[in-house]
Amino acid sequence: MESSAAKPQPMAGGTMATAERTYLRTELEQRRERLHRALHSPFADASLSQLLTAVDSALNRIEQGTFGLCESCHDTIETERLLSDPLVRFCLDHLSSAEQRALESDLSLAARIQRALLPKLDFAPVGWDVRYHYQPAGMVSGDYCDLFETQAGLLFMLGDVSGKGVAASMLMSHLRATFRSLAEAGLPLDRMVEDANRIFCESTLAGQFATLVIGRAANDGAVEFVSAGHLPVLHIHSDGATPKDSTGVPLGMFCNTRFPVHQLTLEHGDTLFLYTDGLTESRNTAGTEYGLHRIHKLAAQHNCVEPASLISKCLEDLLLYGEGVKPTDDLTLLAVRRAA
Repeated sequence: MESSAAKPQPMAGGTMATAERTYLRTELEQRRERLHRALHSPFADASLSQLLTAVDSALNRIEQGTFGLCESCHDTIETERLLSDPLVRFCLDHLSSAEQRALESDLSLAARIQRALLPKLDFAPVGWDVRYHYQPAGMVSGDYCDLFETQAGLLFMLGDVSGKGVAASMLMSHLRATFRSLAEAGLPLDRMVEDANRIFCESTLAGQFATLVIGRAANDGAVEFVSAGHLPVLHIHSDGATPKDSTGVPLGMFCNTRFPVHQLTLEHGDTLFLYTDGLTESRNTAGTEYGLHRIHKLAAQHNCVEPASLISKCLEDLLLYGEGVKPTDDLTLLAVRRAA
C-alpha cells in the first residue's frame, strides 16, 4: 500500500474536471435507471435497494457540489478511484482497515494481470534481437509495451497513457487489446493506427490520451513506424544515433486524424531505441531532468552493443544521474536490433 505522501493528486483546484463530472453524473443516472428496472423483478434482492440509495446519495452530492470530497477529512478523493467506482466516499488515507486490505489485494491482482500481458522475456523473432525493461512507479503502470510476429513482420509498440495508477493501467490494457485485434486484420500501419485512434476516442473521456510508437520490421531490414506524439525514436547505427521525431498527435485527442508513416532501413547491427518519459523526465537531487540530449549521447557512445547491454547501460546511467532519488513515473525501454 502506498503511503499518503504518494497518494495520487487531485485535479487542479481540488475539484473534478467538468468532463469527468459530466461523465459520472450520466453513469450514475444510467445505473439508477437500471436499478429501478431490476427492483421490479420478482427475483429482486434486498441489496439492490441499498445500491439505489447509494446512487441517489452520490447524485445528491453532485447537485450539492460535495461529490468527490472525502467525508472524513473533506479533502479530494482520488479522481481515478471515482472513475472506477463513483460510489466511493473516502480518500485513500481514510479507508477502514478492511477496505485497505481489499484495495491492496485488488492492486496486487491488477499488477499480476498487467505483468502477464507483457511480451515474454525470451521472445526471439527470427532475424531480430529485442529486449525491454518495464518498471512501474507504483503497483501498476500506464506504460504500454508489446511485441509479436505477424505475416508482414515483427510488430513492436511502446506508449504512455495519460495519468497514473489503475485508471491508466486499464487504458493501457484497452490499447493492447485494440492493437492485437487490428493486427490480425493485416491492415496497413497508418490505417491500423487511425482505426485504433477512433476506437480509443470513442471509448475514453475527454482529456484521456496516449502517446505511442508502433512499428513493423520486415526480414530484409525495412522498417515502417508511426509516432503518435511520442518522444523521438533513436536509430542507432555505426555512425552514432539519429533521432526520428513524431509527426502525429497523441491517440485520443481527435477522432478523425491521419498518422504519417516513417520509413527507414536497418542494416545488420542497427538498433531502434524507444523509451517513455519516465526516462527523459527523471530528475536528480537538483531537480534537473535527465533529458533527450543525455539519451542521445549515451546511445551514440554504445552504438555497437546488443539490446540487453544497451538497456543495462541506460539504467546504470539513470541510476547514477538520479543519485538515489525515488522514481515518480513509470519507465519503459525497448530496443529492437537487426541481428548482425
